[in-house]
Amino acid sequence: MRRPIYQAEDRTYRADTCGPIIEAAAAGRVRLEALMHGHYPGRPLPRGALPGVKMVGFWDDAAGQTWGLDWHQNEGIELTFLESGQLAFGVDQAAFQLHAGDLTITRPWQAHRVGDPHVAASRLHFLILDVNVRRPHQPWHWPSWLVLAKPDREELTGILRQNEKPVWPATPELAHCFRKIAQAVETDREGSSVSRLTVFLNELFLLLLEMFRSRSVTLDRSLTSTQRSVQLFWQAVEENVEQLAVEWTVERMARQCGLGVTRFTHCTRELANMTPGQYLNHCRLKAAQEMLVIRPELTVTQVALACGFGSGQYFSNLFRVAHGTTPASYRERMLE
Repeated sequence: MRRPIYQAEDRTYRADTCGPIIEAAAAGRVRLEALMHGHYPGRPLPRGALPGVKMVGFWDDAAGQTWGLDWHQNEGIELTFLESGQLAFGVDQAAFQLHAGDLTITRPWQAHRVGDPHVAASRLHFLILDVNVRRPHQPWHWPSWLVLAKPDREELTGILRQNEKPVWPATPELAHCFRKIAQAVETDREGSSVSRLTVFLNELFLLLLEMFRSRSVTLDRSLTSTQRSVQLFWQAVEENVEQLAVEWTVERMARQCGLGVTRFTHCTRELANMTPGQYLNHCRLKAAQEMLVIRPELTVTQVALACGFGSGQYFSNLFRVAHGTTPASYRERMLE
């Protein structure tokens, strides 16, 4: 089951509830040690302790599992470190095979999964930290407990925003820091390790910055543009029929991207040479055209409503203009 976990603008964002991990840990098939705020598995951190930390800890699986973590997003930046074993990992539709010593970094707008489809024997460390962003162009807000000097914090933020390489070989220092964090999590009793965790998490981000400095990191400012936020919005709409069926207005679409109507409309025109309303209908028609063939048990009106059109007649009129035939005739021809 999936549950809402946070609100931004007028949308409820959702992420994986880690249900398979909870069930496996309860059954003794995997060892899970984690501290958390919110809905994630683990023992709760004290109220007000390490704000922004959604989950920190590790799992230790010596046998391999019959589950994986399917495509999902988090409300924060996520770091994982594979201490031992191997894991299949996917991000933004790209596939990776993680080996011991690999570090992964994902941002809130990056869909990712662990396992293909199942999780292999592994010891995986993880940290999910909310920096109060949902879209690439939005400024990051680090929690007050992160005490890196302002120039260091700004440099680290710039690298994390303008380079989205998801997999890195961790330095020995980073590996050691993750192990110290794991020990602090494991021995924590009702907040007894909060001070140590605060120190270790600051060390972790400083070591991450030093790792980037020691390597050739290519920065791309376009990754933080409003245009990219709009592109990711339309990509999500195109790929998700549930999003197509939303009663979108231009104002609501703009708010979804954290932009004003004028800027959102301008970016959409640059992207598709259409107004937002025209492009929304284009996406809906494209999805309906496919659904007519792969879902022959549905009526034309059911297809229309599923893809967000207000009526079967309106859909049929638009379809005829776009394709020169009726939806029913198109379906009949394609299914011959």
